[in-house]
Amino acid sequence: MNSDADVAPLILENVKDQAVVRDLIVSHEITIVLFLIDAFEVGAQCCFIRALAEVKMTTGREVHFLHLLMDADTDNHAGAPTDRLLFDDEEDLYKIQMNQVPNIPPVQTSYGWCWPLLRCATSPTAVTPKAINTNNTVIELCESLDVKGYIFVPCIVYGEGEGFGNPISIQTVAIVRAAQEAGRVYSVDPGKPTWPVCHVLDNTALYLAIVSSILTGKHSDQKKCRYYLAASGTIAWVDLYQAIGEALAKRGVISDNVVAQADEDAMDRMAKGLKTPKELVALQLGGACMLTARGGEKLGWKPQFSPTHILQAADDEVERILAYQRNRGQ
Repeated sequence: MNSDADVAPLILENVKDQAVVRDLIVSHEITIVLFLIDAFEVGAQCCFIRALAEVKMTTGREVHFLHLLMDADTDNHAGAPTDRLLFDDEEDLYKIQMNQVPNIPPVQTSYGWCWPLLRCATSPTAVTPKAINTNNTVIELCESLDVKGYIFVPCIVYGEGEGFGNPISIQTVAIVRAAQEAGRVYSVDPGKPTWPVCHVLDNTALYLAIVSSILTGKHSDQKKCRYYLAASGTIAWVDLYQAIGEALAKRGVISDNVVAQADEDAMDRMAKGLKTPKELVALQLGGACMLTARGGEKLGWKPQFSPTHILQAADDEVERILAYQRNRGQ
C-alpha cells in the first residue's frame, strides 16, 4: 500500500438512512464494509448490505460485508450445545445457532445481544425488541443478495486498545465492576466452565487477515456467510476471577482474593454494579462456550498470545481499568 496516497474519511451523519448510505456506497463504488459499531440493531446493516448489492450489480465486482456478533450468543446460557466442540468453520453452524433454546428467559427473544447493551439495560425486556434475529437477518440478507458475508466473533478480549476508541475491553471490566459493588469476586456458575479468550492485538490481527484474504481474492468461491472466532484458546472463568481478585485485593479494592460462589444476595449486588437485571449477570460474567477457532488459521492467522497469558496480564489489566475509572470520575 502506498503510504503517501491521499486518504479522505467519508462522513455519514445517519448510518440508518438508506438513501444516504446508498449514495455514499454506490457513488464511491465501495466494495468492502466492516460494520463494527452495533451488534444489537439491524437497520444500518441492511442499508449497507443493500447498497453493496447495488455496487455489485452495476460494476460486476464482488462485494463483502463483515458483521460483529458477540459470543454471548454461543454459550450454554443462550442455549448453545456444550457436549462437544463447535468449530467456527462448521458448515451447519448457522443451523445450530438457529435451533438454540436459551436457558435464561430474557434471552428467549434477544438473539444478537451485545455486551454494552446488556450492562446498561434496566429490565430484562428492555434489551429484547430490537435485538431479535439481528445476526440471522444479516446472514440471510447477505446470502439472498449475493453479498459475501463474514461474521466476526470476539470473545474475552484483554490488553490495551491502541486506537481512538476505548483503551479497555468489556468482560474484564464487568468482573471488576461487579466485584467493586459486591465486595469480592464471585463465581456465577458451578464447576469450571471455560470461555474463549484473545488479546486485543490478536483480535485486530484477525480483522486484518480477513481483509487481506478479501483483497487477494481468497473468497471468490464463497457462497455462504463464514464465521470467524477470534480466540487463542480457552480459559476457565474461575481462574480469571482468581487473577482479577488478587489484583483488586492487592490495591485494597476488595478485602481478599477468595472467589466465593454467588448466592442471591451477591447476584443482587453484582447486578447493581453492572447496572443490569439480576437475570443477566451470569450471561455477562460466566457461561460455558464450546465455540472453537479454526477459520482464522485457514487465512494464516496465528495468535501471538497464549490463552493463559490473560492470567499473567491480569494485574496490568486491573490497573488499566481502575485508571480509566478514575479518569472518568467513576
